[in-house]
Amino acid sequence: MTESAGELLRLVRAGRASTRSDLRRLTGMSRTAVVTRVDTLLRAGLLLPGQEEASTGGRPPGSLVFNRTAGVVVAAAVGRSRTQLAVLDLTGTELACDEAEHEIGAGPETVMPDVVERLRALLAAAPQDAPVLGVGLSLPGSIDPVHGVSVDSPVVAGWDGVELAPYLETLTRAPLWVGNDADVLALSELLGHARTYDDLLVVKASTGLGLGIVVGGEVVRGALGGAGEIGHTPAGGDLPCRCGRTGCLETVAAGWALVAERAAAGRGVEHVRELVALAVAGEAEARGMLRESGRRLGETLAVAITLLNPSAVVVGGDMAGAYDTYLAGLRESVYARSTALATRDLVFLPSTYGDRAGVVGCGAMALEGALAPDAVDGWLSTL
Repeated sequence: MTESAGELLRLVRAGRASTRSDLRRLTGMSRTAVVTRVDTLLRAGLLLPGQEEASTGGRPPGSLVFNRTAGVVVAAAVGRSRTQLAVLDLTGTELACDEAEHEIGAGPETVMPDVVERLRALLAAAPQDAPVLGVGLSLPGSIDPVHGVSVDSPVVAGWDGVELAPYLETLTRAPLWVGNDADVLALSELLGHARTYDDLLVVKASTGLGLGIVVGGEVVRGALGGAGEIGHTPAGGDLPCRCGRTGCLETVAAGWALVAERAAAGRGVEHVRELVALAVAGEAEARGMLRESGRRLGETLAVAITLLNPSAVVVGGDMAGAYDTYLAGLRESVYARSTALATRDLVFLPSTYGDRAGVVGCGAMALEGALAPDAVDGWLSTL
């Protein structure tokens, strides 16, 4: 069996190997082959020599430690009105972060130059001088996973089909990975609740509605990257949706619909986050609207729970800021409409990273891509 240097690094990162002898045992490779590849990783700074282990006879084997400071990844979670940014080390720990509001529905020609300059400032402020190995960026709506572009995003018009890598060229030539906002929320849970529960449904309840799906510890994105578009499933009625259809779930349960409802009643708010703040402060109307939103989402989510039988449902996004209120409505419908077996041991959990989940997920996406064995081998070949 022949493994590349990138594969050996994966074994060390996963905690399955900490010495050259461990790598030989796991891979079946010769001592010479392992030493050659490990030396390459040591020279590149991806591995560091750790403490010497007790010898069992002969030369004591040196332990190997993954070097979290060998590089960084940058993350950008772009929403309808806000962008969150971060620089992270190679274990996903945030080194610097930033967020800023932008004009609602602004296009890439407005948002991306600002993102690049803010990322440049974060990299300058980060406490380590290391190469950028990857960029993770999320957008609402469906994403083409091959070309890394938005293909159907009524939330942020003007982004569909736009290549984003050229905007980043003055900052870094590192690879860019683009993901759906609900999928990156699910990716953040690979560092959180998925360590306890292998099968999760991760709800993003915000301006729009999305669903991340984790099965067996892996995020399921679908053949065309469109898995989890729960907000555009039929919910009845004839209200127009931003996607161009009528009667979608978002028309009665998404944050934009709640904002529109308040405006029509003469009690307008600019963003669903304001509605959440009112609910937390105790306003009865805001609490009732968020509970009803959870109840309507739960009607559709119950079908997914029955079909997929997850261990847990994680609730994130802006509306999760009023977690208890929103969850009360969600649970009401889920328990009424799902099968008894599917809900027997089901648990509901708040997002591990709360308001930072999107940018943490973007960082996880960049790390997943940048530290994949093929990517590591490609980078090593340039040194």
